[in-house]
Amino acid sequence: PISFDEIGIISESVFPNHSRSNTTRRPHPPNKPKSNWKQKPKPQFQIPHFLSLTPEMTLMAGGDRKFRRSSKSPLLPHKQLQHQHHYHHHRDVFASEVGFDGASFSGAVFNLSTTIVGAGIMALPATLKQLGLIPGLILIALGAILTEFSIDVILRFSKASKSSSYAGLAGDAFGGVGRTALQLCVVVNNLGMLVVYLIIIGDVLAGTWTEGLHHGGVIEEWFGQHWWTSRSSLLLLTTFLVLVPLISFKRVDSLRYTSALSVVLAIVFVAITAGITIVKLLEGGIQMPPLFPQLVDQASFWKLFTTIPVLVTAYICHHNVHPIENELTDTSQMKSIVKTSLILCSSVYIATSFFGFLLFGEQTMDDVLANFDGDLGIPYSSLLDDMVRVSYGVHLMLVFPIVFFSLRLNVDGLLFPYAIPIPYDNKRFYSLSAFLMGFIFLGANFVPSIWDAFQFTGATAAVSVGFIFPAAIALRDNHCIATRKDRLVSWMMILVAVSSSTAAILSDMYSFFVPKNGAAT
Repeated sequence: PISFDEIGIISESVFPNHSRSNTTRRPHPPNKPKSNWKQKPKPQFQIPHFLSLTPEMTLMAGGDRKFRRSSKSPLLPHKQLQHQHHYHHHRDVFASEVGFDGASFSGAVFNLSTTIVGAGIMALPATLKQLGLIPGLILIALGAILTEFSIDVILRFSKASKSSSYAGLAGDAFGGVGRTALQLCVVVNNLGMLVVYLIIIGDVLAGTWTEGLHHGGVIEEWFGQHWWTSRSSLLLLTTFLVLVPLISFKRVDSLRYTSALSVVLAIVFVAITAGITIVKLLEGGIQMPPLFPQLVDQASFWKLFTTIPVLVTAYICHHNVHPIENELTDTSQMKSIVKTSLILCSSVYIATSFFGFLLFGEQTMDDVLANFDGDLGIPYSSLLDDMVRVSYGVHLMLVFPIVFFSLRLNVDGLLFPYAIPIPYDNKRFYSLSAFLMGFIFLGANFVPSIWDAFQFTGATAAVSVGFIFPAAIALRDNHCIATRKDRLVSWMMILVAVSSSTAAILSDMYSFFVPKNGAAT
């Protein structure tokens, strides 16, 4: 055997320039002790990916400080497809515990239809009185077409920008300012609508005073005047027994049954109105209504423009499109859901406008519900009046929570833009719901003149939500998907929206400074 010394001699003879005397050792790294040199780091135990904590598990373990959302994240939590099976499983388990399962097609149709058919249905017969039968019906159908286009823009651009909320889409197009502006418009619009809804519910149940004349409510007529039939008492009972339980749901699909009942009640109102009209038509008690507007003076001309905000805002439902879509099992169904809802609602609108105007003619009031407060000229008139008013009052009670749902989401997005989604925080969910419900209750009971204020702010905010923002997003076109048709229709929508808002402001100013007798105030 060859020793190590012999190996060294052989290597020096073969490689004379690399003798042991010429070799130098590599110096130790500075600032490190010699004892640690050549020591390999100890292997760290790696947690398998499928055992790692998901954001939701971290949230449950450590509170909301562990998991904050960004300002561009959706207001509602939604399930995202993951490549890892176990992570996807954990998200599904957490989502099912909270209740965010797949919503059905029919439930989504009813929820969206209920969002559309609110208190505005009662003002549509008066629009036909001002515009005439033919132009009025054409504009109602045109409003549905423009609404379908605007929602289609929202859905297409949301998919391109991967936005799961309307506010997120506005933020993608115009930054934080656009997001905040849209949320403010939704809050103003929905808050005004809910205050008006509660005022109308109080009028139906307890009655109201108009120009010194008292119109009795249903409960007051049935049971007489008592402390518990007063307006404040009935609204308080309605709030705690009906509205509070309905606004406590954390998912919009939970309201599908109440929304279905709301749509049925709207159809019942149409059926009763159509039945009365047909009976009186057979008896010869109905005259042919005017087919076109009748312009007799300057006041009648300006009054034509008061119908534009009613028609433009009749289909506002854009603030609930994303919450409904986020709960669908198959989000590709959303376009069909929108189309089905608009066909259903436009049919109800056209039937209500046609039969209501045909029934009352020139006596059609701005709120056609007020026409069902006397003798209709047919048997069982009093019973039919009560059926119409009760069905409409219950209809508004069931519309209330679906509008309140998006109001709460957008207020939460304004106040807590970086917090966890509100359904995951019970304290924030219930405290914010109580605050908003209290504000609406106080506004409906103690500030009756707030109706006039919301006629202005609600009309402008609703027009912005339904037409200006979708058109501006299409014209902005950050993702280069807008077509020539999109740009053309978007400019037309902005023109209609701006003109309708301006007309509403001018008509309100004209009616304020120039009363009906023609004398200036």
